[in-house]
Parts: sequence; C-alpha cells; structure tokens
Amino acid sequence: MFEFVRTHKRILFLFLLIVIIPSFVLFGVEGYQQFNEGAGREVAEVDGQPIKQPDFDEAHRRQLESMRERAPQADVRMFDTPQARQQTLDGLVRDRLADAAARKLHLDASVSDERILRIFTSDPQFAQIRNPDGTVNKEFLAMQGMSSEMFVQRLKRDLANQQVFTGISATGLLSNAAAATAIDALLQQREVAIKRFDAAAYVERAAPTDTDIELYYKANPARFRMREQASIEYLLFDLPAIEKTITVSAEDARKLYDDNPKRFAVPEERRTSHILVTADKDAPAADKEKAKAKAQAILDELRNKPDAFAELAKTRSDDKISAAQGGDLDFNGRGGMISPAFEEAAFALKAGEISNLVETEFGYHIVKLTAVRGGERKPFDEVKGELEAELRKQAAQQKFAEASEKFSNTVYTKADSLQAAMDEFKLEKKTATVQRQPAPGATGPLASTKLLDAVFAADSITSKRNTEAIDVGPSQLVSARVVTHTPERLPPLAEVRDQVVASVKASQAADLARKDGKALLDTLKAGGEIADTKPVVLSRLQPQGLPREVVMEAMKLDISKGPVASGVDLAGVGYVVLRVAKVVPREANDEQAKQIQPLLGQALAAAEAEAYYEALKTRFEVKTFDLPKAAEN
Repeated sequence: MFEFVRTHKRILFLFLLIVIIPSFVLFGVEGYQQFNEGAGREVAEVDGQPIKQPDFDEAHRRQLESMRERAPQADVRMFDTPQARQQTLDGLVRDRLADAAARKLHLDASVSDERILRIFTSDPQFAQIRNPDGTVNKEFLAMQGMSSEMFVQRLKRDLANQQVFTGISATGLLSNAAAATAIDALLQQREVAIKRFDAAAYVERAAPTDTDIELYYKANPARFRMREQASIEYLLFDLPAIEKTITVSAEDARKLYDDNPKRFAVPEERRTSHILVTADKDAPAADKEKAKAKAQAILDELRNKPDAFAELAKTRSDDKISAAQGGDLDFNGRGGMISPAFEEAAFALKAGEISNLVETEFGYHIVKLTAVRGGERKPFDEVKGELEAELRKQAAQQKFAEASEKFSNTVYTKADSLQAAMDEFKLEKKTATVQRQPAPGATGPLASTKLLDAVFAADSITSKRNTEAIDVGPSQLVSARVVTHTPERLPPLAEVRDQVVASVKASQAADLARKDGKALLDTLKAGGEIADTKPVVLSRLQPQGLPREVVMEAMKLDISKGPVASGVDLAGVGYVVLRVAKVVPREANDEQAKQIQPLLGQALAAAEAEAYYEALKTRFEVKTFDLPKAAEN
C-alpha cells in the first residue's frame, strides 16, 4: 500500500484542493458562469454541461492575479505555463463535478439556514465580509459582483459540494493488519553487501577513436547546440542613482533631529528582583488572604533589613528559578515584564527602593529596583549620517517620477548609445550575456522577462539601439542595448571537439563500469561472494547514502528462499552490484512505527477520495478537449 501512495503524490494535492477550492470560489469566482451561458468553444464538459473558453479565461486570469499578489515583482507570464493552465482546467472540472454530484445526490437539502448562519458568524474566513453586528457587509459583496442572496446561495452550494468528497476523505479506516503491512514496507531493514563500479574510475581507460567522436557528435546534436544569446550593456536607474545626485545640508539633518526628540531616545530598561508568594487567581479568598499575609510578613522583615533581599528571595520566594539568583529578573523595558501591575510598580521605584505588595495573576510580589539604564537621547553626531541618508531617500522618492520621465526620454531620443544617459544621471554602465529566458538564479534586472523580451525584439537585434526604459521593479527602470547577437546554432565539430571527447569518454567509462559490474553479478548468481565488503543495514528511511534506485532494488527483492543478488545501472554514473542477505528485525518498541501509523489512515482516505473522484468522472461523463493556449502578447 505504501508503494501505491508514494508513487501517487498528486493524491495529497488533490485532497487539499477539496479545502482550498471552496474558499477560492467563494470570494469572487463569479466568472464561473452559468452552465448554459457564455460564448466560445468548449474546453470541457461535465454531465452534459459545457465549460467554455470564457469560463476558463476568467478562472485562469484570477489564478494569475493571485500569483501576482504573492510575487509582485515577478512577470506573471512566467506562471502562465501549460502546467498552470492544466491546473486551472482541472480545478474547473472538479468544481463542476462536485456541483453536479451534490445536485444529483440532493446534498444541498442537508445545508440548513441555521448551519449557514452558524458558519458565517464563527468562521474566520468570513471576517472581512462580516459587519461588527454579525450582518453581511453588502458593500464588500457588491465589489465582488454579488448580492447577499447570491452570497447565501454560493455558500450553500459550496457547503454541499464539500460533502461530495469529505464524506470519503474524512473516513479513512485502516485495519491493524493493513497498517502493519504498510509500516513494514516502509521501515523494513535488510542486510545488504554493496559493490560500486563508478564510471569516473574508468575514464582513463576510455580511448575513443576519431570515428567514435564523429558518430557521437552526429547522434547528439542537441547536447552541443548553442542557444541564442546576446551581449548587452545596460543602465539601471533607481532611487540610489538619484540619491547620489542629492546633497543634504547639516541644518536640514539637525532640524529633523530636533523635530523628533523621542525617535532617537534609547528605551529605558529597569533591572528588578522580586520575591513571590504564589496565590492562584481562582483560589478561595481565605487562601489568598493567607498568601498575602505571608508576603506582608516578608515585606515587614525587609523594611527592617533591606540588604537581606537576595537572601530572603533564595529562601522564601516561590519563584524557584529567580530565587536561585537572589530574585534577579535582569533588565526589561516597558511591555517586557510579567504583568502591567508589576511593570507599573517597577517604573515607579527609584534605584534601591522596595515596593509595597504587588498583586498579579501569579500571586503577591515584593519588587526591588536594582538598576536603571537607557532613557537618554543619542547625540546628534551619532545619528547625523542616518538622518542625511533618510533625507536623501525622501528627496529621491519625490524626484523619481520627474527624473524617470527624463531618463526614459533620454534613452529614447538618443537611442544610438547609452552614453548620454550615463553622463546626465551619473550612471555606471553594466554588461552581461543573456538568453531569451532568465538564467537559473538570476536576480535584479537580468531576471526580468520584460527586459529580455525587449532585448531580443527584432528591432533591438538589427538596429542595436537602446530599448525603451523598462520597469523591472519598484522604482527601477532599465534601458539596454545589444552589442552583439549570436543566433542559435550547432557549432562545427572542431569548435566543440573537447566537449565531445569528454562526453564520449564518459559514455565509454560507463560501459566499462557496467561490464565489470555485470561480470561480478554473474559470479554472485553462480554462488560467489562480494569480497572485502562489509554488509550494511538498509531501509527506505535509512539509505546509508546510497542512490534511491539501489535502495529500492534492495528492498523489493524476494529473499524468502535465501540471499539474492542484483545489479542497478546508474545511467552515466556507474553500476552497483548488491547482494541482499536477510531481513533485520526492528526494535520491539519502534517509535518510527508509532509516528507513521496515524498518517496511514490519512493516506488511505486521500487515495479513496481520488478513486471516488475518478469514479464520479465516469458516472457524470467528464470530457476535456484541447487545452487552451496562452494568449499571445
């Protein structure tokens, strides 16, 4: 069973969609038009009702908008992939299927008005559309294109749809025998002897001929094809670029300092010690009076011997942690003490003073102030640089709109070079080699698909003029210019001969490793042993650093009739020979098994929900047609 779950990872994702889709739909996918409305071609059909192109486009637009909100600096077109569009279509199909099943099974009848009201008034997801008095915020609903009646019907529909799958996914029952089988599949340990034949160790023995090299080059052109690329120079115009041109006077910095007296004050902290006599806040009045009397007796003793505070804290305080340090609680500022009452008392004392009894939820405290620090203001000279930087940034923000327009005009009107903009705005020219898609790990302007689209536009390549100023981030504009352009090409063999030779040697080395590995495997099958190798104990969760393919091969071999040998070809890396000797018993008190068992029921429920979903697709005749392509830009 575990193998089934492990190899069907989509199940958990689909299970989560049961929870995610209803709330997603609820907040505005009113674009899911009525089944008989809309124009355009059909992209899918559920129970005879079409899902048309406008339905899909609206749902996918909302999905992309959600992605844009999570990553505002990213080009949303990066997310508009065939996989993302397929997910949108799958979500629409699942939603329509749940709607059809709920209607045919009359599940909407089980959603009462009382249940809707209870959920609306208690569920946090509806807080935004709930007025303080518990009524519906009609203004918010109107912004989503819904009336309150439409909202109630939508909520009723969503609750009914949830029942289609939750009745299955929430009832995963797993027998002890099935659980034991699944746990054993995951945690079983086996003693295995391993012999590795690494291809890297055979490279020196590889001796490719000219014919080998030429044949490999012709058989693998894609491996040596060079992608289209451009060498560019570009300018980044942003707030720091403007800040460099702004001068701030010491008088302006001094004024900002004087106008904000509290801003540069070091927060005052007080070091306190205490003696605590505990009294639960819900304790009977008599018990609380007894504790108070005990605390008052300690306080009276301290009034006569104030220097005995640390000694009394060690012997009489119920706070054993601080008692060991003589009641010391270290330095704390406002908001950092154990209660407002304790804090009020601490900040009312002078250094060395002892408070009267202070009552908190923990009992009765006697507080001593031992030291005070902070409260003073940082000198102007210490914060002058920070103030000047802040003023420059503020001025740059105010100037950016005007300056960015000037930058845009400069790179456009003097498009044969970036020099004019460099001189005007004191910018540093940067260079890079780029391709049509951002390189893995690219950051800043070079991660912008908008900039790369402009660089590889036909006019930019042929005329080598400046691109327009491209918005690549908050308060960031970039203009680039193509210096050289190299189309995609397959270089001649002579140009990439070293790469081809290395590839052929690697291939031959892998063949040699495989040959030796299989020779050893034949020996083992004939009754031989793996010499000079200490067996290791493997399990799926303890692979001992071995490749997954090796571990899985070792765990699936049938050793019921004795040790078994096998080989695993690690393509291009080498060959591994293994001999599984026996199953190693686990400890009787296996903590891993205890931790895993509760998850098995969840996995079973998810698998059953997926199977139920597939059955519903058959029952209600789900059809999907050509996946809509991304819109051309």
